[in-house]
Amino acid sequence: MPAPSPNPSPAALHPRTALFDADEPAPPALPVCDHYCGVESRMRKSLELQARLGPVFDVTLDAEDGAPVGGEVEHALLIASLMGGQANRFGRVGARILPVDHPRFDDVLQIVLGAAHAPAYVMLPKPRSLTDVAHAAAALDAVGGGSVPLHALIETHGALAEVGAIAAHPRIESLSFGLMDFVSAHRGAIPASAMSARGQFEHPLVVRAKLEIAAACHAHAKVPSHCVVTEFKHAAALMEAASKACRQFGYTRMWSIHPDQIRPIVDAFTPSVAEVDQAIEILGAAQAAGWAPTRHRDTLHDRASYRYFWQILERAHRTSYADGPQLPAEVRRAYFDESV
Repeated sequence: MPAPSPNPSPAALHPRTALFDADEPAPPALPVCDHYCGVESRMRKSLELQARLGPVFDVTLDAEDGAPVGGEVEHALLIASLMGGQANRFGRVGARILPVDHPRFDDVLQIVLGAAHAPAYVMLPKPRSLTDVAHAAAALDAVGGGSVPLHALIETHGALAEVGAIAAHPRIESLSFGLMDFVSAHRGAIPASAMSARGQFEHPLVVRAKLEIAAACHAHAKVPSHCVVTEFKHAAALMEAASKACRQFGYTRMWSIHPDQIRPIVDAFTPSVAEVDQAIEILGAAQAAGWAPTRHRDTLHDRASYRYFWQILERAHRTSYADGPQLPAEVRRAYFDESV
């Protein structure tokens, strides 16, 4: 019998291998921005923008709010044609479908799943419970969408009450907070100011909902996606909201509802140059030490902090524009299997 292959030295191990258990679930590596559009001209422009910038953001074609009342089937056919077209070059185009109790739910779902290019994910709006999520997952399976990830909007009282169970559902990839419907569901008890860029981080009921969604997602290795900022012409307000969502509320993804919001959101979720440089230094020293504890500028680091700094590099890699700053070439070659 041939001699067994020697185990690789700890220093040779890739961070994903050295720092995480083989059976430990990892959240999907989704782009940090999810851009929504439903009007035909805006859908086409969004696909063109994604083609230029690269897959640093997803495009979600909206078959719910984007469809005229009574024209849901025709709008779904348009979405399927755009999703299956040449503009979908990265395969990062998803679709928001209808709520499960809508009379056209099955029709729209079947049309979207029948596109020449399957959606990157399907977003389910207004689930009222885990039962609605399970219904949508079964409907996806029934029309041949068993491999299509399911995203869901947490915007009803029932969904928030069961957010942990929804996040644990095996078909769920990401949960989004539906700010405006959530506020409206309180029948005037939450003021309209809680839907503003600043007020949504101040009202206790809205803050509670955001934190519960983020915590549930992280507990089950799913992606928490932050809600909209409707003041799309106020760049400073958007940057402040995106930074809070990322830095204080634990969100790793955020909605855009206007093309001008995409770059600011990606920039807000991008680690700073100082953070990236620190991560490179610490991980390089850790790898050289066989992933044993090390000291960096008089601070002790071990596998727990190494995992954090590895995730910084992963996020920096996901937020690199095709026409913007990139990780150093040697880091991309060593860690992300890129020929540079």
